[in-house]
This record gives sequence, C-alpha cells and structure tokens, in this order.
Amino acid sequence: MSRRPGRRKGTPTAVADLIGRVLGDLGLDGVAKAHQIGAQWEDVVGVQVAAHCRPLGLRGDVLEVEVDSPVWSQQLQLRKPELLAALERRFGTDAPRELRFQVGYARDR
Repeated sequence: MSRRPGRRKGTPTAVADLIGRVLGDLGLDGVAKAHQIGAQWEDVVGVQVAAHCRPLGLRGDVLEVEVDSPVWSQQLQLRKPELLAALERRFGTDAPRELRFQVGYARDR
C-alpha cells in the first residue's frame, strides 16, 4: 500500500481547535475566545443551562448570551456569579469578566 505524496503523518487535530488557532493567528483573539467558549459551553454551564441559552460573542470582557425566555434570563442573572466562576475555572485569564443576557434564542424542539 503506497502513501500519497505530500501527506503528513501525525495526530489529527479537532476542527474546533484548528479554528480557534487560525483566528488567533489572524489577530482575531476575541473571536477565537468566543469560539472556544461556544465549543465548550455545555461542558462549562451544564446540559440544563445550555439547553436554554447560547453564547453569541464577546465585547471586550463581556460575554453576550442569548436566552430562550425571560424566566431563564432571570434565572441565569441570579446564577451569574456561579457561571462566571465556572468560566474562570475552565478558561483562566481568557474567561469573560461579565455576562449580559438577552432574550431571543429559539431552541430546536
């Protein structure tokens, strides 16, 4: 069995990791951070919370999060310190310092 010329051996890289790295290389660090957070959102906030919201993007150190209902927006506002702590544990100095919630997320049913 012959190998194609030009193919490299090595460990495959996850596309999510590759996208974050490319965005960082292009000087789009904020976009790269937002992508990293989005890719790990469910692991960081938990399945139940992730089912009702999703990160939209970063503005400075503020993570904008879209929520599916006013009730969940209020619930997440009350849990903001807990969510920020979870983000800091996962992302360290790259974690957002503030969360801003907006209603509008239409989750798949």
